[in-house]
Amino acid sequence: MAIDQLLIFMAAGLLLNLTPGPDVLYIVSNAMRRGVRHGVVAALGITAGVFLHIFAAAIGVSALLLASSMAFAVLKWLGAAYLVYVGLRLLFFKGNNAIDLEASCASSASVSGKNRLKFIFLQGFWTNALNPKVALFFLAFLPQFIGPSVHNKPLIFLLLGLLFNFNSLWVNLGWAVAAAWLSERAGLVRHAMVWLDRIAGALFITFGLKLALTDNPSS
Repeated sequence: MAIDQLLIFMAAGLLLNLTPGPDVLYIVSNAMRRGVRHGVVAALGITAGVFLHIFAAAIGVSALLLASSMAFAVLKWLGAAYLVYVGLRLLFFKGNNAIDLEASCASSASVSGKNRLKFIFLQGFWTNALNPKVALFFLAFLPQFIGPSVHNKPLIFLLLGLLFNFNSLWVNLGWAVAAAWLSERAGLVRHAMVWLDRIAGALFITFGLKLALTDNPSS
């Protein structure tokens, strides 16, 4: 790939990662509620989920999703159900922090900071990994930057995907730092956090319903 094409690829990836979606919402809500550390862990979970899509697309799983209505529908409904589930917990959970799954899953009353971070990471991972639109995005976006004369296309696909995810990591970390900074400067109190939970919950449910109504691109 020529330098100019590589720069275009990186610029396009940067703009795409700056676009708000369920991933950004998850990072921002954690950072505003608990601080930059938890926002960073949420960003790392999202990034780990993207790795799954990159490797899947490189070996052809995304092509299977594109070609098979059944495979796409199964992953679509799993992803939609998970987003709606997260949204409902944010709206109705009565604990201190609705987005923390460990509040209801852990057997002990007090959850260690390490376990809390683990749950935030895993929830971020599944928020991204169960979204088939991410897999299809890589299948549609990356081949545009792979020339027809390239011999080892899967390898180039994988390398471009890794580069895209590496760049997106810094954008996600930026969202976490900015949200935590804004939360501190704005002096948000617990009452405001409750409304943040409700707004984030409504948005997660909206994203889930939108995903559920997405048609299979192959149909």
